[in-house]
Amino acid sequence: MKVKSEVSIEIDKLTNSIENIITGEIVQTEFSKVTVKEIKKKEWLFDWHKEIKDKTYEVYKMTTVENKNIIQGLISLEKKEDYIFVNLVESAFFNRGKDKIYEGVGGNLFAFACKVSKDFGFDGFVSFIAKTALMEYYNQKLGATRAIGQRMIIVDKDAMNLINQYFKNK
Repeated sequence: MKVKSEVSIEIDKLTNSIENIITGEIVQTEFSKVTVKEIKKKEWLFDWHKEIKDKTYEVYKMTTVENKNIIQGLISLEKKEDYIFVNLVESAFFNRGKDKIYEGVGGNLFAFACKVSKDFGFDGFVSFIAKTALMEYYNQKLGATRAIGQRMIIVDKDAMNLINQYFKNK
């Protein structure tokens, strides 16, 4: 059995898409599958090349509608029998910390996972393994609840809240 990665992404603010920290401008995003060629290893904390090559997962990039060449965040999803499992999720280095460019990246990535789940007929049900210290944080920010151990789930109303927050115009 594969060891699942622990999620530790910042959910700074739930926005309508992503929001420029300086200007407050809301920037629309879109998701598409990412290729190894598009990812510069040194810019990411996780080994996304390995994740893409592992055919268990589908890896998506989040870009802005205006600039499809700059990756704002990445997410790795695995389709299970009746839910979507988030294996890895990461904001681009320029969207982390006090000098980040955009807020809302983490929430947008999880909303996308919920949307994929809903599109598969899983009612937005998403699961992930959280770092122990962040479990309460994800409960407060995403509405995720603890299932067992470090496994957390986003279901029903909370999944729909995220989908409606980020994808209400789509």
